[in-house]
Amino acid sequence: MTTTHVITWDVIASRGYETAWVERGEGVLRARGRAVGTVPEPYWIAYELDTADGLVTRRLTVTADSASGTRTLDLRHDGGGRWTTGGVPLPDVDGALDCDLGLCPLTHTMPVLRHGLHRMPGEREFVMAWVSVPQLTVRPSRQTYTHLGRTRHGARVRYASGGFSADLEFDADGFVADYPGLARRLR
Repeated sequence: MTTTHVITWDVIASRGYETAWVERGEGVLRARGRAVGTVPEPYWIAYELDTADGLVTRRLTVTADSASGTRTLDLRHDGGGRWTTGGVPLPDVDGALDCDLGLCPLTHTMPVLRHGLHRMPGEREFVMAWVSVPQLTVRPSRQTYTHLGRTRHGARVRYASGGFSADLEFDADGFVADYPGLARRLR
């Protein structure tokens, strides 16, 4: 059974907004989103995200428009741990299962759902293919997600990367409701 969610966030970190149209089935997720921001410079983003079984990223396509021009990214995962962009291998992110689109709350959903961290205790460490916005460069990012506890409407999960950490609120469906300092879901 596939469910459809339309989610809009006030993206505090970019002084903008993002809306994602998400289709979620058993072990898969497809989304398309649009974002506008003014930090670090005014930009528009359009993206499409497709996962394979197990909520492992299959493909992320992104277009970023800013005063410096239009950039595009076609980031693909082969299912075996290898990544490419525009057909060019990205060995620095080999082994990553997920992408993390900068300033995008949606991309925190896949690892949390895959490991049930919005429903039960646990801690997982990942390497992500992190995409900067609006530059669209890709680099590896080590990230840890730790279930902190259930809430009335979902769960709190600590996200940590490098010296940074934040306690994210997820709804019962595994989508970010509040990412302090980055984004808050609009109702």
